[in-house]
Amino acid sequence: MADDIAPATPSARPSSAGPSSTSPSSASPSSASPSSTSPSPGSSPEDAYLERRTLRRGSAGWLLLTGLGVAYVVSGDFSGWNLGLAKGGFGGLAIATVLMGAMYACLVFSLAELSAILPTAGGGYGFARRALGPWGGFLTGTAILIEYILAPAAIVIFIGDYVESLGLFGLTSSWPVYLGCFVLFIGVHLWGVGEALRFSLIVTAIAVAALLIFAAGALTDFSVARLDDIPVDTGAAGSSSWLPFGVLGIWAAFPFGMWFFLGVEGVPLAAEEAKDPVRSMPRALALSMGVLAVLALITFFAATGAQGANAIKEAGNPLVVALEGNGEPTALSRFVNYAGLAGLVASFFSLIYAGSRQLFALSRAGYLPRALSLTSRRKAPYLGLLIPGALGFALAAGTGNGARMLNIAVFGATISYALMALSHIVLRRSEPNLARPYRTPGGVVTSSAAFVLALSALVATFLVDKDAAFIALAVYAVALAYFAIYSRHHLVASAPEEEFAALAAAEAELSRD
Repeated sequence: MADDIAPATPSARPSSAGPSSTSPSSASPSSASPSSTSPSPGSSPEDAYLERRTLRRGSAGWLLLTGLGVAYVVSGDFSGWNLGLAKGGFGGLAIATVLMGAMYACLVFSLAELSAILPTAGGGYGFARRALGPWGGFLTGTAILIEYILAPAAIVIFIGDYVESLGLFGLTSSWPVYLGCFVLFIGVHLWGVGEALRFSLIVTAIAVAALLIFAAGALTDFSVARLDDIPVDTGAAGSSSWLPFGVLGIWAAFPFGMWFFLGVEGVPLAAEEAKDPVRSMPRALALSMGVLAVLALITFFAATGAQGANAIKEAGNPLVVALEGNGEPTALSRFVNYAGLAGLVASFFSLIYAGSRQLFALSRAGYLPRALSLTSRRKAPYLGLLIPGALGFALAAGTGNGARMLNIAVFGATISYALMALSHIVLRRSEPNLARPYRTPGGVVTSSAAFVLALSALVATFLVDKDAAFIALAVYAVALAYFAIYSRHHLVASAPEEEFAALAAAEAELSRD
């Protein structure tokens, strides 16, 4: 499993590189330029390398981590999920949402166990690295990066659309909004992770409160008869008023059922900055998932039952449409419109954080150029924030196609889900005696369910947007070529994820002797 990293013993971390990896001491100046944080006098080359790549530990307790988990997702409650009504109708989207909710619940419980075992900034990549080796780690990390770099670019486009539609600042073009969002919110992240997560919690709380207020208002006009008012496609197999597009519509609605939960799996990326991650991670993951499930239930039923599935199935702002029965704005619909902007900001802000930490971890271990993991005096991975931010702005300003970018992000997400669930299964079987402070309820049955449902969701992305799926595959192919040709020969032995793998390999070797 770890034939490309330095040898290690259980009592000492690896300090010299094997034939196909490098230790930090072999990094050239071009691959690891100086950081503003100077190494401690007398420190070893390995320690010096990691000192310049250190996050601020103990910055987030379970409450901030829970807020982070909800923030990743909350924008999906305000828009996007309703497009699944045009694919599966109320019944099709309802079944898809239950199945995708089950997938996320199973995945979250699996990740809770893995994050307690390996509390590093690598998150899903680190879990896969331990279970599936360097190829599995890179495959997983790349899929996560696709999700967390494309999703902010998509959401900032939606923020621009909201700002224009609300007539804010007198803007007639959205690109200044894109630029302002990236500059302002990356600036907050550069200031410090504690400040960033507290800001995220406040904005998320506003968005959640708005969803509850919306539901209270919309439920006053609720009617069961409106839920299944989409015209039936009589040519579709198994079609009915509840499944107007037939049984296949359930499958086609999978990606939209995911929008109520997409991103919650990113909580473990904050492990190195968390207080007591072994305890706080499982708690935050479970609480986040619980909050999101409740929000999904009340938002879905309240919005669909207020004006009917047919009225909101293609709306860009379904909650506002659900409140404006006669087409005239109300005080509540205006409030929800502004709150939708808060939800988008919360998700945009938190996804920037997630992408920077995944990039940081992959870079620190040598899977990507090492300079991307350098941290500032305030312990922020500044290049890991600035470079994805510049890329996201360019994509948003250059394409303006937020839906396409979100579909690409969903494709990357489903690949990572399957690989993370597989990692749980493999570690349970290959290392049954590994200390597990938290154990997934149901064990491998739970992670196997997540694995099967993730693969089903992956196939469903081709039913929604084949072009997006093939674009994601092309990006994947380029990344894998880079890994195969170059970076797998330049992994950093003393990076936490590599050390975990080296120690596991050494322990396995000792147990065989």
